[in-house]
Amino acid sequence: MSQPSFSSLDSALLVRDAQGRYLPATTDQMLEAARQAVDQKMKRGTVFKSPAAVKEYLTAKLAGFDVEVFAVLFLDSQHRLIEYVEMFQGTLNQASVYPREVAKAALHHHAAAVIVSHNHPSGSTEPSAADITLTTHLKKALALLDVRMLDHVIVAGQDTASLAERGLL
Repeated sequence: MSQPSFSSLDSALLVRDAQGRYLPATTDQMLEAARQAVDQKMKRGTVFKSPAAVKEYLTAKLAGFDVEVFAVLFLDSQHRLIEYVEMFQGTLNQASVYPREVAKAALHHHAAAVIVSHNHPSGSTEPSAADITLTTHLKKALALLDVRMLDHVIVAGQDTASLAERGLL
C-alpha cells in the first residue's frame, strides 16, 4: 500500500504509524498533541499574568476529555507554575475530589497558591451546587495551610467559567 501524498490530504494534521506511513490524525491524537505543545510552552516557572492566560492553558489541557478530570495548578508566591497535576478522574458528570489529597499535594509541591479546575463534558460551564460546595471546602482546607486558592475554573469545550470572577470564591 502506498503512502498518501501530502497534497491529497489538504491541511490535515498527520501522524506517523508504526510502519512509517503518514495518516490523518484522530481527534484524540490532535488533543494529545495540543496538550504536549502546551506543556512545552508553559514550563515550570511560567508566570500566569492574567486570568485569560490561565483559562487558555486550562482549556488546552482539559477540553476534549469525555469524563470529568479535576486538575490543580500549583503556584509559587509569585504565581509562577510549579506543576500542573490531573489529580482525579470521574465519570461523564462527576469526579470525586478529596480536599485532603489536594492539601497534601500542595504541601508536597511547596505551593503558596493553587488554581483548581475541572471540565464539564456536557458542554455547560454553569457551576453545580456540588462545584460551589467543593470550592468552599477546598479554600478552607488550603487556608489552614497558608495556601491561597486563587480560582476554580470550569472548562466546557472552548468555554470557561471562573468562580472567582463570579464572586463564588
